[in-house]
Amino acid sequence: MKTAELVAQLRVAPGGAARLTKHDPGDRLGWNDKQAGSTRLAELAAELARFHNRLWAEARRSLLLVLQGLDASGKDGTISHVFTGLNPQGCTVHSFKAPVGPELAHDYLSRIHAACPARGEIGIFNRSHSGRSIRNCRPPIPG
Repeated sequence: MKTAELVAQLRVAPGGAARLTKHDPGDRLGWNDKQAGSTRLAELAAELARFHNRLWAEARRSLLLVLQGLDASGKDGTISHVFTGLNPQGCTVHSFKAPVGPELAHDYLSRIHAACPARGEIGIFNRSHSGRSIRNCRPPIPG
C-alpha cells in the first residue's frame, strides 16, 4: 500500500469527526503478512527520520501525536516501533495519568500546555484512560 492510500484511509479532515466506531479495531490496513508489514514499517521509519530532520532544522513548526486508549491497548508498543530511528533529542513522550498533588490545584489542561513540544520537536502524548483516571480528571469547579 502506498503512503498516500494509507493517509487517505486514516486522515481526519480538519474540523471533521474521527468516527472511530465506523472503523474495525482489528483492521490490518491491507497488510495481512507480518513480514510485508515489517518491511514497510522500516521504509516508513526512514522517511519519518528524514522528515524529522527537516522539522528540527526549520524550527518553525512542531508535531503533536496523541495516542489515547485503555491500559494495555498497545500505545507503548506503537511508540517504540514507529519512532525507532528518530533522534531522541527532538522527540519527547509524556504519559498522563490521574492528576495528583499540586496538579489538582491547577486548571486541568495546565499540564497539557506545559508538555506541548517546542518548535522543531515531535511530542507524543500517551493518554491512558482507565476508569480511575477518567473519574479523577475533572475540570475545576468555577468559583
